[in-house]
Amino acid sequence: MSALTRFDPRDDLMRFDNFNDLFRRFLRLPDWPAARVPGEIRLDIVEDDKAFQVKAELPGVKREDIRISVDGNYVSISAESRSESRETKKDGERTLLREMYYGSWSRGFTLPCDVDDGAATATFDNGVLSLTLPKRSPARAKTIEVK
Repeated sequence: MSALTRFDPRDDLMRFDNFNDLFRRFLRLPDWPAARVPGEIRLDIVEDDKAFQVKAELPGVKREDIRISVDGNYVSISAESRSESRETKKDGERTLLREMYYGSWSRGFTLPCDVDDGAATATFDNGVLSLTLPKRSPARAKTIEVK
């Protein structure tokens, strides 16, 4: 005689978990440069007690073509990369292959708390934008006296 076991509907679901993992791995896009979306700004965001550190890849962009806006806890980065004009080509030259992306980039993201936009700083070096976004101190509750 076999022992009775309690029915758990999750047991059947757990059997399919490995099967689902197989499909998730198969359908995941590889992180090859050719598989990236043109114009996508890639970010690294790190948080500590006092600030957020953001690094954004902006290859081929000039410092003056970058725009950053902060509204509370929402940060937006946009940039533009311009291609060389056709007039700069020498006579007889023609383009055989053009894989470099020229155009506009834009990326917005929400942080867990508001940013002190007055103390925020940004630097741009070798195609990497670095932002230091200090956290805004939370507003303190005020006690109001009843008259």
